[in-house]
Amino acid sequence: LTACVAPKKQEYMPEGVSEKLFRTDNIPTDSLSSATVSWRNIFTDPLLQQHISKALTNNLDVRIAIQSVQSAQAYLKQSKAAYIDRKSGSAGPTLSVGADYTRSTNSINAAGGIGDRTYGNLWDITASASWEADIWGKISAQKRAQTASYLATVEAQKAVQSEVVATLATAYYQLLMLDEQKKVLEQTIDFRQKSLETTKHLKDAGSTTDVATKQIEALVYNAQAQLISINNSIWALENTICVLMGEELHSIERSNLSAQQFPTEFKQGYPVKLLENRPDVLRAVLNLRNAFELTNAARANFFPTLTLSARGGLSSTELDTWFSAKSMFANFVAGLAQPILNKRQIRTQYEVQRAAQETALLNLKKSILSAGKEVTDAMRNFTTQTELIELKTKEMKAYQEATDFSKQLFDSGMVNYLEVITAEVNRLNAELSVAEAQFTRMQYGITLYKALGGGWK
Repeated sequence: LTACVAPKKQEYMPEGVSEKLFRTDNIPTDSLSSATVSWRNIFTDPLLQQHISKALTNNLDVRIAIQSVQSAQAYLKQSKAAYIDRKSGSAGPTLSVGADYTRSTNSINAAGGIGDRTYGNLWDITASASWEADIWGKISAQKRAQTASYLATVEAQKAVQSEVVATLATAYYQLLMLDEQKKVLEQTIDFRQKSLETTKHLKDAGSTTDVATKQIEALVYNAQAQLISINNSIWALENTICVLMGEELHSIERSNLSAQQFPTEFKQGYPVKLLENRPDVLRAVLNLRNAFELTNAARANFFPTLTLSARGGLSSTELDTWFSAKSMFANFVAGLAQPILNKRQIRTQYEVQRAAQETALLNLKKSILSAGKEVTDAMRNFTTQTELIELKTKEMKAYQEATDFSKQLFDSGMVNYLEVITAEVNRLNAELSVAEAQFTRMQYGITLYKALGGGWK
């Protein structure tokens, strides 16, 4: 009996969660993780904040997730109604009231064809109530399971919000990068067209050949083609942001890449705190809790069920005597049912639920390992990107100087046109790479912020 009465307890978070999970010895011991900070403190661009606010209100995925939460909340209210008081050790009662009128007549043939047909009236008002004593904790386990299911749905909504914030911010910063690259290409086209005119004059003067003119002309066409691709990408990104905001397609108001003040570092916080902030990990924890409690409920089905039922009301064959003390009736039944043979349904349900519990535990461990990988990768990429930007900037400046020197030498007839073309191509690629590196750093920052469990507050 003691084994039956005491439900099993379980720690839902697996052991072994430490700094080793994140493959670093440099996790600072901050009491506050960046994941607990609102996205408004990370994405400080006022225009981006407006876009994110619209997305969190109008995005269809977010609205679908909210409906799922409301559905889970309705089931939670139902489970609470089925379990009123844990201390009383019983389920909430079911109560029904009904009023009936019955008019009946006898069968003369059933009586051997003897006698006359008679008619009878019966007036009833009946109230019925039943209680199931929660002796083995089945009903309370079902209630805890439903609570965990509801909270898991809430975490799923947070995960959707985090994904929307991260996706929109990434698209916005990518749009700023493309604007910067478009600016570089427009300046390059202007520069190359001027170089083409200069080369044509030198050819007319006999200082160069048609080959040099055609090579530089090809560079102009190449930059113009790249500009078309950039404009198409800008168009597509603006449409993507509109869809995220749940709006009709239109151009997106935005600032510029140089005006962004993205955080230069993130506080990771304690490893366990990190796991508490991630909606996907917490959802996996709650799914395990749900499966564990449902296993307890399935286990309780092996034991007897104690049900208390009561029925009472007014019953009379005459309408004028219906509401009188003599018309009152009542009965009370206490039933104890022990399943013995039921086509193995109870054991099958228990074994299936045990398998579901083990699956939930494995999914939780998988979520924790995935969290460690995401944080490690994002942390590594984010911290090294600053150095990469510095190197790319130095590379760009070197190619800019090389282009200027080679053009001066070409105008003086000291180098051939191939050196000018090579320097010019390298300069353009370097300038585009700097803008891309700046965007990539912000993208890694967004990924790290999301990996730490932020973005939904």
